[in-house]
Amino acid sequence: MASSSIQSEEGVVGKDLENGLVSPKQAQNPLMEPSPTPSPSSTATAPALVLSNSGKRMDQAGKKKYLKQVTGRHNDTGLHLAAQQGDLAAVKLILDDIHTQMMGTLSGADFDSEVAEVQASIVNEVNELGATALFTAVEKGHLDVVKELLKYSNKETLTKKNRSGFDPLHIAAFHGHHAIVQVLLDHDPSLSHTFGPSNATPLISAATQGHTAVVNELLSKDDSLLESCRSNGKNALHLAARQGHVDIVRALLCKDPQLARRTDKKGQTALHMAVKGQSCEVVKLLLDAVAAIVMLPDKFGSTALHVATRKKRVEIVNELLSLPDTNVNALNRDHKTALDIAEELPESADSSNLKECLHHYGAVRANDLNQPRDELRNTVTQIKNDVHTQLEQTKRTNKNVHNISKELRKLHREGINNATNSVTVVAVLFATVAFAAIFTVPGGDNNDDGSAVVVSSASFRIFFIFNAIALFTSLAVVVVQITLVRGETKAERRVVKVINKLMWLASVCTSVAFMASSYIVVGRHHVWAAILVTVVGGVIMAGVLGTMTYYVVRSKRIQSMRKKGKPRRSGSNSWGHSEFSNSEVEVETMYAL
Repeated sequence: MASSSIQSEEGVVGKDLENGLVSPKQAQNPLMEPSPTPSPSSTATAPALVLSNSGKRMDQAGKKKYLKQVTGRHNDTGLHLAAQQGDLAAVKLILDDIHTQMMGTLSGADFDSEVAEVQASIVNEVNELGATALFTAVEKGHLDVVKELLKYSNKETLTKKNRSGFDPLHIAAFHGHHAIVQVLLDHDPSLSHTFGPSNATPLISAATQGHTAVVNELLSKDDSLLESCRSNGKNALHLAARQGHVDIVRALLCKDPQLARRTDKKGQTALHMAVKGQSCEVVKLLLDAVAAIVMLPDKFGSTALHVATRKKRVEIVNELLSLPDTNVNALNRDHKTALDIAEELPESADSSNLKECLHHYGAVRANDLNQPRDELRNTVTQIKNDVHTQLEQTKRTNKNVHNISKELRKLHREGINNATNSVTVVAVLFATVAFAAIFTVPGGDNNDDGSAVVVSSASFRIFFIFNAIALFTSLAVVVVQITLVRGETKAERRVVKVINKLMWLASVCTSVAFMASSYIVVGRHHVWAAILVTVVGGVIMAGVLGTMTYYVVRSKRIQSMRKKGKPRRSGSNSWGHSEFSNSEVEVETMYAL
């Protein structure tokens, strides 16, 4: 197709020659571009310089402007066609002709810089396939053309990929152009780390295609390329082993024998890939490097023996079974042995040979195996399920306990609020009674000065002192209750404890004041009644105070014992029990008033 395109182009050039549009020299080389002689008249009217397919041109002031000129099937420029044919002379002529066409536009260093920039632009131009002239020369293996084009290439040209995702080094490695790979790596060693389709490196492409010299060249530049892998997890050893490239497998294992242990995203080693192929020599190389990989399963539980049996590789199966580490009755995830797989194959000479070989090494069906591993696996699975169920039940229990604890805290808050409200009412009542008792003293008032009639008696003095204590204590409780900011339950409980003890004091003082006033009211002739009131009141108050004191001490002791035992508990169940126990402690501390 390229030759027919050139012939059609030559026909067009012939017509232009007849019409006087091109010179005979240009007609002899259709890849040449117009090269007008630089003169004051011709430079003003000379056709613009052909540069690319983008439609821009380069004017006389040195600005870039291009004129679209396409030839060939893929809109190739003349430089593409010359590179494709390996015509070094045509390539040089096209690039050197730029210098001639730009004569007179600039001078000195600016002229040289502008010429170099235009030449780089031409070399970097792509056709419809996204390929530069350098890429085309590399793909065809024209070393001399590649060396010439590298003089005008920049980093963009060297790393630009075509529409298939290949850059120049990658396509050189893919086709096994060793000399070109050397030239490109000498020009820029970092090119070895570029990626092509499916995240493949040049090393992976060369190894897949079996180009040993290219593989060795790449490894000599950078050993770290061994670690690179494709998007599916397969490295160079996987792919070389699958294709049966013995020399490449040997070269890769010499660099790193542990490379044989690497697995892809399916869990397959290079041995899994090798047994799919036909090369028993590759299998031997891998097993000599790391013999233990013979029993490594992939994500489906299949060992190399399972895979080789499925592929009917009789020679490879014999090689695998000859190793002492091979378990001929290993089970995959489908609970099948190699013999089970062999019996499922269509009847043929290979399947018969496989079954005979497997029987020779003691292979049996999965159903004929004593399977303690399966029983153990089932037991472990059952235990895991039971533990999971217990954990779920524990989570639900903890959630319920948490909700109960939350409700209890809410009830505690409501109880504290009710208690504080009740205490406030009682304190106001005590204060009212005590305040009124000062103005209605027992025994009456002296009309002259308003003093109490029995002010000099001991009973009145006791009444006066304890009544005053009851009054001021009750008023203190009322002030605290009015100014208390509700919010923190623990702080409120502490305040309630203090307030209630003050109310104890107010109650005792009021009782003593009442007993003292009883002696004044009944008089000397009925003192027995006052004594009776004193005894009854004292017994009642002492009993109440003693009982309350007992519960306070008991609650404190229980709370202290539970705090000491709390660190011993662990686990989710202990947490739930501990939280609930704390709630019980909080309930019992309500008696500690």
